[in-house]
Amino acid sequence: MTQLIDKQEEVKQQLREDVRSFCSNYSNSYWRELDRKREYPYEFVNEMTRLGYLSVLIPKEYGGGGLGMTEASIILEEIHRAGGHAAGCHAQMYTMGALLKHGNDSQKQTYLPKIADGTIRFQSFSITEPEAGSNTTAIQTEAKKTDSGYVINGHKNWTSRILQSDLLMLLARTTPLDQVKKKTDGISLFLIDLREVRKEQPDSLMIEQVETMFNYATNKVWYKDMHIPNEALIGEEGKGFKYVLDGMNAERILLASEAIGDGYFFIDQAVTYASKREVFDKKIGSNQGVQFPIAKAYAEVRAADLMRNQACAQFDSNQPCGELANTAKYLSSEASWAAGNACIDTFGGNGFVKDYDIERKFRETRMYQVAPVNNNMILSYIGQHVLKMPRSY
Repeated sequence: MTQLIDKQEEVKQQLREDVRSFCSNYSNSYWRELDRKREYPYEFVNEMTRLGYLSVLIPKEYGGGGLGMTEASIILEEIHRAGGHAAGCHAQMYTMGALLKHGNDSQKQTYLPKIADGTIRFQSFSITEPEAGSNTTAIQTEAKKTDSGYVINGHKNWTSRILQSDLLMLLARTTPLDQVKKKTDGISLFLIDLREVRKEQPDSLMIEQVETMFNYATNKVWYKDMHIPNEALIGEEGKGFKYVLDGMNAERILLASEAIGDGYFFIDQAVTYASKREVFDKKIGSNQGVQFPIAKAYAEVRAADLMRNQACAQFDSNQPCGELANTAKYLSSEASWAAGNACIDTFGGNGFVKDYDIERKFRETRMYQVAPVNNNMILSYIGQHVLKMPRSY
């Protein structure tokens, strides 16, 4: 048993080293330039695909890596620790769950091998609406049944990477809210081939790019009488909300891994700078006022790291992991933000200079306290479902 555990740790360490080596080809200047131009990291994503990093969660029978959440989280953490930003490609990992768990054999055979080898990209998930926000059951985008399939009408915001994706996962109501017994009923999940839509019904899809505080390929989307076939439905009609919930734990664990990577990036940068920078004839890192905030941030990132690892282990053993996934996301997002502040304080004015890359990562890591779910929502979840206090909303 000990030998098996040692072997598993050896494999994980080798994966870390391989990803670090890969990321060394994409320096901070690469990410800085993309941020300046607000451009998508095509070269980086293509190479990630070629090396199989984006298909780690796809079973080997479909051409994927057949690995677990633990390995996927290592990949994203190391990208961010190296100064990169995985938002251009991370969705392919966590959107995969709904297709794997609830898709039929035909859907899996049709799409998974091509996703694995990079022939097609599966990067976009369209769920959030301006009026509904975090209240997903209040979405109004409608999928109306027809003889041949469904007709989609509605408006979504925060639909990321749709311009860079061949496949789109869409959540829509197939039964109006006022006609269901439970508000979570009547919502369906669809896998839409955007290549066919763009070719056959270009006017049914209107996209408006959204400019944010960091380089993030996100958009507002309007669906106008978009016809999709019956084969686009994932699982059973009306059960889509449950399918989406299944994937949320994976999303939270993976984005927690990115925040942890950011936290280590900030600490690495702060330690290096504090150990070299001299003011008043001594290294600034010898001052406890500089040293202690970095050490505290490190302790917080390490704690989040351990919680993330526990969540991964639970997920990979097919055990309920809602509490661990949410807690990992909460702790990691708070820790990365604290590490970012400690890093900027260490760099002083240089922390705001683009060439040092601290301000870029500072803007990027702020997102994790808000998305994929606001930290206040996580506290509500813990209060209600873990601590069994009265429901707050």
